[in-house]
Amino acid sequence: MRVDAIVIGAGISGAAAAYALAERRRVLLLERESRPGYHSTGRSAALYTPNYGNATVCALVRTARSFFETPPPGFADQPLLRPRGALTFGGVEDAAKLDALLALSGPGHEIVEISTRRALDLAPILRPERIARALFEPAVADMEVAAIHQGYLKGFRARGGVLATEADATRIERHRSEWRVTAGGEEHVAPMLVNAAGAWADEVAALGGIPGVGLVPKRRTALTIETEGQDPRGWPAMDEIANDHYLKPDAGRLMASPGDATPSPPCDAQPEELDLALLVDWIERATTLRVGRIASRWAGLRSFVADDSPVMGEDAAAPSFWWLAGQGGYGIMLSAPLARCLAGLAEEGRLPPDIVAAGIRPEALDPRRPGLPIA
Repeated sequence: MRVDAIVIGAGISGAAAAYALAERRRVLLLERESRPGYHSTGRSAALYTPNYGNATVCALVRTARSFFETPPPGFADQPLLRPRGALTFGGVEDAAKLDALLALSGPGHEIVEISTRRALDLAPILRPERIARALFEPAVADMEVAAIHQGYLKGFRARGGVLATEADATRIERHRSEWRVTAGGEEHVAPMLVNAAGAWADEVAALGGIPGVGLVPKRRTALTIETEGQDPRGWPAMDEIANDHYLKPDAGRLMASPGDATPSPPCDAQPEELDLALLVDWIERATTLRVGRIASRWAGLRSFVADDSPVMGEDAAAPSFWWLAGQGGYGIMLSAPLARCLAGLAEEGRLPPDIVAAGIRPEALDPRRPGLPIA
C-alpha cells in the first residue's frame, strides 16, 4: 500500500498521531497485536495529573486539558474527564517533599494544604497516625482512557485512515525519498514514517538501521481490591509522599500500585508476586483495610529516556523518520499535545502557538537532544 504517512504502533500515542496527521494526509496505522492498545494503553492508571512529572511534562499536560474537556464534535459520546481530586499525605519527616509539591501550585492546577481532619473526611480509610500534613489537588481527574483511544481511532478512520492489526513490522528500508515497511507479510510505502511503538520503539528504529534513543521500559504493577462494604466512589486518589505508592477508586473497587519502575525488556509485562505482597503490606499499614483477596492484578510497561522527557521529532540522521516515544507514565495525558506537536512540525514546521506559549521548544523533545545516549 502506498500512503502519505505510516505510523507504527496503535496505542494511544500512535492513534493520536495518526488522527492528527490524517487531517491532511493519507495515513496507514500498523499494530502488531490483534487489537490496538493491548499493552500500556490498556493498563493505565487513568488519572489526569497536571503536577506530575518534570517541567516539560507538566507544561505539556496542562495544555492538554482543553482538548479533553472540550474534544472535537463527534469525538466521544461521554465526558473524557471526571472530577476526582488527589490527596497527598505524609509525616513530619516529609515536610521538605510536601513543601516542594505545594510550590508547584498555580492557576488551573492548584494545590492546597488541608487539615488532617479534612483529609480523613475525604479519605476515611487512611490511618490518622500516617497524616501529619496533607495536600489536596482539585484539578486531578479520572480519564476515560478507552473512550479517548477509541475517539482517536474513530476520528482517524473518518478522515480516511487505514488501520492494520496483526501487522508486525519486520523490515524497514529507506529507498530514495521513501520508507518501505514490511508488516504482516505486506509491503507499504510512504515518504513519512512515525515510530510510536512504545516499549519497542528502539527495536523498530533498529530495523531501519537507525540508532535508538536509549529507551528503557519499566514495569509498573497494579491490583484492585474490595473496600469492605464502603463506597469508594467519592474518595480522591491517595498517595503517600514518602514513597511512590498510590490508591485510586476504580469501578467500585480500589486500585493500588507501588509505583514501581523496574527495568524490563519489551514484553507482555506480568506482575511479580513480591511486588504484590509488598503493596498489600503497605495498604494494610497505611489504611484500615484488610486485604483478604486481590480482585485483579496486572502490570504494564512505561518507557523512559535519560531525562524523563518525551521524545518527539524528526530524526536528524534519518530524514522523514519521526519519533513519538518515551512518554513514561504520562502517555495518556500527553497523547493530544504530542500529536499536535508532531503534526505542527510535519505540516507547518512549527509547534502549535499554545504549546509554544507554555514554554515548550522543539529542542526539548528532539530525539537527538544533548544528554540522550545513542543506543
